[in-house]
Amino acid sequence: PALAGMLRATMRYYGISPWEAEVLYGYLSSHFDVSQEEVEPFDPGFVSVLEVGVPLEFSAAFFEWFTFRRWDKVKSIFKEIKRRRGSGNALMVRVGFAGSPRIAFVMDTADRRMFDNSVEKMDFVLELLPYHLGPGLPEGTSELAYTFDPGTARWRQGRATGERSYTFSGGSWALDPQRVEDP
Repeated sequence: PALAGMLRATMRYYGISPWEAEVLYGYLSSHFDVSQEEVEPFDPGFVSVLEVGVPLEFSAAFFEWFTFRRWDKVKSIFKEIKRRRGSGNALMVRVGFAGSPRIAFVMDTADRRMFDNSVEKMDFVLELLPYHLGPGLPEGTSELAYTFDPGTARWRQGRATGERSYTFSGGSWALDPQRVEDP
């Protein structure tokens, strides 16, 4: 696509094999310039961490342009990486999309089936996004991060960050006293 030369996706990771990184790079590089960086471990709770930054908004237009078929291949590599790590908190995948606010998904469920379920259900958030971005979202939110709730097998609003950080619980946003500023 004509946009590929102008848009840069990012891959930042540790504990990911060269093969896994290369396959994901191949899927992304068909539509984006890709910057990849292998970093030192920074989260002692996970053997492997993969952060993917998509330089477009999380929207139906993205999936039409990138194609659902290619997106399914990207999701398949996330699931394969988890399969190769086994159960437990061996892997965290964070996928962030550009926009205002940015939208992020954090997949870190210990159970492999729930992890796979979280990967498959990311697309379902598209239907709820207009409601989540409406009134009630804390003012000044620059990023809305979703977390997967294994108890209900659904994506939930998790954290809204901007000048302040908020967590979503019990159907409303509350100021997070632990985090006053963007990380």
